[in-house]
Amino acid sequence: MSLLGRCSKRGATVHWPLVKSRLADAAAKPTGRPKALIRDEIVALTEQALAAAQAAGDLPQFATPEITTEHPARPEHGDFSANLPLRIQGLARMKAIAVAEALQRHVPAHPAVDRVVVAPPGFLNFYLAPGWAAAQVDTILAEGDRYASLDLGVGKRVQLEYVSANPTGPIHVGNGRGAAIGSALANVMAAAGYEVAQEYYVNDAGTQVAIFGRTLYARYEQLFGREVEIPENGYPGEYMIEVAKLVKERDGDKYLRPPGEEADPAFGRIGLDMMIEGIRADLEHMGVTYDRWYSERSLMDEGGPYGEVMALLRKQGQVVEREGATWFTSTDLGESKDNVLIRTDGQPTYYATDIAYHYDKLVKRGFDRAIDIWGADHQGHVSRVKAAVTAVGGDANALDVLLYQLVTLRRGDVVVPLSKRAGEIVTLRDVVDEVGRDATRFFFLLTGANQTMDFDLELAKKQSDENPVYYVQYAHARIAGVLKRAVDEGHSPDGADVSLLVHDSEQTLLRKLLLLPEVVEKIVEELAPHHLTHYAQELAGAFHAFYTQCRVIQADEPALTKARLRLLEATRVVLARTLGLMGISAPDSM
Repeated sequence: MSLLGRCSKRGATVHWPLVKSRLADAAAKPTGRPKALIRDEIVALTEQALAAAQAAGDLPQFATPEITTEHPARPEHGDFSANLPLRIQGLARMKAIAVAEALQRHVPAHPAVDRVVVAPPGFLNFYLAPGWAAAQVDTILAEGDRYASLDLGVGKRVQLEYVSANPTGPIHVGNGRGAAIGSALANVMAAAGYEVAQEYYVNDAGTQVAIFGRTLYARYEQLFGREVEIPENGYPGEYMIEVAKLVKERDGDKYLRPPGEEADPAFGRIGLDMMIEGIRADLEHMGVTYDRWYSERSLMDEGGPYGEVMALLRKQGQVVEREGATWFTSTDLGESKDNVLIRTDGQPTYYATDIAYHYDKLVKRGFDRAIDIWGADHQGHVSRVKAAVTAVGGDANALDVLLYQLVTLRRGDVVVPLSKRAGEIVTLRDVVDEVGRDATRFFFLLTGANQTMDFDLELAKKQSDENPVYYVQYAHARIAGVLKRAVDEGHSPDGADVSLLVHDSEQTLLRKLLLLPEVVEKIVEELAPHHLTHYAQELAGAFHAFYTQCRVIQADEPALTKARLRLLEATRVVLARTLGLMGISAPDSM
């Protein structure tokens, strides 16, 4: 499927009042600010055609419906297609094809539109003017690394919380998918105008942390020759031995107590801090950084969110004592069952601390929107967290939860076990070290979060067109090479007449460049950053086809050479912008 089809399979429904507002805002902005999408202008033309046809009596009067446009899958059917005639034929009491013909006669002239064609059974197909498309090269270059920036989220604060793996073990390859999704989504939302805060929620309290401390102390004792077993349900991985060695190397026997005695409570915290720093380093190795590492323990501070939430729920009568535990009466809010907040041992559940954390996000800190990115095994947790957000005074609609499916690691046709041996896993660092940061991020973004994915380590290392990240990065490097050669040979794009860009492959490439703002908008609306990898491959493909069919540097065609160099400059900008949104480098050589 072409990118045109992929970017708008279901069509784009646009509210005309919003379109008019965006067009007005864009017109009022100073030069260099993001402009309204050309798609929105096509929608506006369609709406104006309907109003004019009704005013002329060619169509009867009725309320204007939502306007829908899409990119046809086949380029010969135009750049944009409106199915309005099919949707209003009943209101008009006319066949859709006749409605389309009536609308066609009233579409206002626009510099971006070359022609509007009626197509059976009732479509209006818009074809962009080649000269207008070519002129967008200068617009792209003027916007530079701000190209495809939008104002969807201007004045709004959004918090993204992702990965948040328990610090009782190293971060594994499965967590890497959430890291790539969250990091890329944060980049795109910032490009769309949001003020973005990225957080890692550190589960540094509770039962698992206590078990971690006991396991680490047993390993520490073993290093001093004591014959002790790790506790039941402890962590058997060899990484625990490595952490114990680090503590011993740093502090010697400082924490060693007489045989049979429990460790100093501070001992487990030291090991946990080491694990957290390891996780931080592994994520940074993949190019993922956070604005805040939020400690679960801090929720419990005196006067903190946990105490406030429990007091609020009790005051509202939404807490009951039953079976020795404390329960949240979530059935009153439509949930299928009540949920435990405090266990019989007096310890809060993960659910209780999650309520406090979301209360802190949406009520105390006042984010306009919060996005949690969780593994698919947390699906059952979504509705009850939303119910709790409502109970503590937050807006459940301001919370989005994006679930991602499992990763299967492969070497060609051979599946790589994610557990190498008892207690050992394939870590994220293992993968990044083997295939590199760029390939790791790109491959994790190749499929939608709701689909399971295969990560082929061998393919990710290939330096060939079979490897999608290599294919895209090579396009950027190839452009850089041509531009350098042009400088060496005394050619410059200065003063280029871009109206000369009329070849089919030139026009195809131009139209691909114009799609990135729509891709950014689509990702924000769907929380689906995998669209970037699809777009990047389509754009690289359009460039490689252009490069094959159109010789760029021609000594006997200086005007055309200038125009094509200008096109290459714009393509380089858009490729670099696309890769940057994914957190991937744009190399000048490979």
